[in-house]
Amino acid sequence: MRDIFTAELTALGEDLTAMSRLVESAIASAGTALLTADLPLAESVIADDHTIDAIERDLDERCVLLIAQQQPVARDLRVVVSALRMSASLERMGDLARHIAEVARLRYPASAVPAGLVDTFTQMHQGAVAVAQAVTQVLASHDLDVAAAIEKADDLLDHLHAETFGATLGGTQQLTAQETVDVTLCARYFERFGDHGVAVARRVVYLVTGDFAEDRGA
Repeated sequence: MRDIFTAELTALGEDLTAMSRLVESAIASAGTALLTADLPLAESVIADDHTIDAIERDLDERCVLLIAQQQPVARDLRVVVSALRMSASLERMGDLARHIAEVARLRYPASAVPAGLVDTFTQMHQGAVAVAQAVTQVLASHDLDVAAAIEKADDLLDHLHAETFGATLGGTQQLTAQETVDVTLCARYFERFGDHGVAVARRVVYLVTGDFAEDRGA
């Protein structure tokens, strides 16, 4: 019976990693669609988000069954509860990638990114992809150095998000009302994507060490 339970826990970890790979692909494609006004790519991100949602529902159902049937304690319970939390964060990351793709689709054939902010959003895209790649890696390896790297990548996204305030609030760019809305939304989506990546990283730290990253000075 214990062997079956251990196998189920291993499968949860593998499915979380597979889910993260889908999120990684989604944010890479969504950012590219936003920057290049690529309608087919944006639509593919939107259509594929249901797969991420379905994986989350399946993972959640399995976690609830494990708690009900196996009544895990100590580290086993931490693994199951963390899987629930991490699947929710990954699902939200997929939603944020979809939101970015939806903005790209809405503005097609024009670009939703004003010319003066292309560099900023290119860096945000690259930062979000770096977060997604590291999340996949940390789920597969439980490497605390990778978890720390996610925190640093999120700091960059926070900085870039703050930079967009100069355009939307400080008047450093001549933006239309619609451009202001698009910039504000997309910058927020990228910033929140990073935050959810950090949430996954901190859950992995919790699994490895038994305490939360923020309690360890992260």
